[in-house]
Amino acid sequence: MSETAQIVDLTEAQARAALPCKWGVPEGVLPAWVAEMDYAVAPAVTDAVAAAVARGVTGYPAFETGGGALGEAYAGFARRHFGWQVDPGQVTPVVDVTAGVRLALDVLSDPGPMVLPLPAYAPQLDVAQVTGRERWDLPVSPDAGRATIDLDGLDRLFRDGARTLLLTQPHNPCGHVYTRAELEGVRDVVARHGARVISDEIHAPLVLPGAEHVPYLALEGTADHAVAIVASSKAFNTPGLRCAQLVTADPGTHRRLTDVPMVRNDSWSSLGVVGAVAAYELGDAWLAALVERLDGQRTLLAELLDTHLPQARMRPLEATYLAWLDLRAFGHDDPAQVALERGRVKLAPGHDYHPGLTGHVRLNLATSPERLTEIVRRTAAALGA
Repeated sequence: MSETAQIVDLTEAQARAALPCKWGVPEGVLPAWVAEMDYAVAPAVTDAVAAAVARGVTGYPAFETGGGALGEAYAGFARRHFGWQVDPGQVTPVVDVTAGVRLALDVLSDPGPMVLPLPAYAPQLDVAQVTGRERWDLPVSPDAGRATIDLDGLDRLFRDGARTLLLTQPHNPCGHVYTRAELEGVRDVVARHGARVISDEIHAPLVLPGAEHVPYLALEGTADHAVAIVASSKAFNTPGLRCAQLVTADPGTHRRLTDVPMVRNDSWSSLGVVGAVAAYELGDAWLAALVERLDGQRTLLAELLDTHLPQARMRPLEATYLAWLDLRAFGHDDPAQVALERGRVKLAPGHDYHPGLTGHVRLNLATSPERLTEIVRRTAAALGA
């Protein structure tokens, strides 16, 4: 039996019941927008959560400031998958990754602007302002060969007064996996200015064959200025369980984060802890099957684009199941709107990730091969390809 046989495609009826956000679209519309997968959740996770509910685990979580079963589980996962030695006691639960970014920015960062490379995960566009800071953008040109960070531009922004870089790696929506050399370049600029890095690494388990995830905190010389926010929710399709983890490598940084009043850290879910521990400890085989499936979907998407949308340009997809497509050749400022109105396909518009950017979309390929084929076929027809 193929590894990918572990990945079970949801029927449309099952997807509508399980994924009310993604599939909350009119009948006949195919959703390929929000980052949820049309696959059944790993049995190890559903079994653990179901058993916890049967035991009545529906109350408040244990408000641990680090460590515990969750810390041990993540440390083991990080060691196996990334060769990263994490101190379990410095793994702190938060409700989700965006809340973890906000907490780290609010508690750890000096007053001053936050640098955000664009395009960026849409909620990140507002997180600086929520903490009373300015957002200073560092755009990646849509015509650049790699979606990496302009180190000269980063240096200039820090020189002008920025104090924090919000780094998303692997990148959403570009699908870029930063190399060790690229990350070392970022580290050197940040260290030169005494600034801080908040590294959103939620997509780290979803690096595809041909690339390798290097945790930012695994680099020498980063512990004193960086934190990472991680979660099992993206790889295991469980965002509704509400539990991410904030990882530090410096005891002083950890204390600063855990000494704040509890109200600063939105309460995570007790069932989220159960699900995350099960994913980290028991989910390796399922995750390997998922990566194999996504690799196949990546290949299929490239073939479909070549056949139906040959003028489309896709960023090299090194991680995630989210393809960043340049559709400017078709002459529509908002191709996602055109695809919805004319093709009954819901894509994510590029301007949601890079304000003012035209002609781009983000396409979610984590579905069945048949559904992905129809998504591309409909999009091509809508754009007049």
